[in-house]
Amino acid sequence: MIFSTLEHLFHHISFSIVSILITIHLIILIVNEIVELYDSLKKGMIITFFCLTGLLITRWIYSGHFPLSNLYESLIFLSWSFYIIHMIPYFKNHKNYFSAMMAPSAILTQVFATSGLLTEMQQSTILVPALQSQWLMMHVSMIVLSYAALLCGSLLSVALLVINFQNKISLFGKTKHLVNESLFFGEIQYMSEKSTIFESTYLFSFRNYYRSQLIQQLDHWSYRVISLGFLFLTTGILSGAVWANEAWGSYWNWDPKETWAFITWIIFAIYLHIRTNTHFHVENSALVASIGFLLIWICYFGINLLGIGLHSYGSFTLLNS
Repeated sequence: MIFSTLEHLFHHISFSIVSILITIHLIILIVNEIVELYDSLKKGMIITFFCLTGLLITRWIYSGHFPLSNLYESLIFLSWSFYIIHMIPYFKNHKNYFSAMMAPSAILTQVFATSGLLTEMQQSTILVPALQSQWLMMHVSMIVLSYAALLCGSLLSVALLVINFQNKISLFGKTKHLVNESLFFGEIQYMSEKSTIFESTYLFSFRNYYRSQLIQQLDHWSYRVISLGFLFLTTGILSGAVWANEAWGSYWNWDPKETWAFITWIIFAIYLHIRTNTHFHVENSALVASIGFLLIWICYFGINLLGIGLHSYGSFTLLNS
């Protein structure tokens, strides 16, 4: 009884804080560069992380098994993983752009788990026989952690592509404007406006420099986070193969979930190959990561929605990694 009460307490506290964080995000979007709000957001994310940690531990004790047996628990664990990844840069340096990408992912995932699912889907259930194994914690936790890391890294790559596209559009527009200026003005008028044009060009170059620096930072963090997620995914697939051999007598059955996990692994292996190549292009690796972003959601939600294969215990109501 006490553990059930604690679980509901952590649940409501974390949801209340998340509601406040959403409000803070909206205010930051409207009124930019408010240091106090950024500090409040950081503190709120940390408090919510500890509340989710308490919720997962309480649910673990209360249910008697690792809390990854249904969709609600997997989403809470996914949100918890997002919070961890969100806080990593703070140990080195404050990265507002990183927070801007990771915080909404953590918040929206928790909101969907808390208010987007039916109450019956949030209840702890008895594990089906196939899930009653010591491999549950190892395999499923590694898979969900890999989803969180790969999704975060892919989002950074998507942001990189958007900024790089805007940069090219801005560069093209500026070049066209300068050409039109030189053709329109006569020689004397051009000389009189020369300082203005140079000043405009300098400001453009200055802005373009910082934009290129941001692209490099996004690429750097995307590569590091995706590398971590790829390690988790590899560990999850290998541990799942061992578990499958114990449960079904075969390491690999080409089950839909297994197949899509393997396709996702291949895509991010290609990303890492492109990224570690000495002649790699930022756009190419970011494009591959963006494709991987879609594949992860297909692997995570798509198979559950269809309710097919060996990993479809209860279709959409149960976690099937």
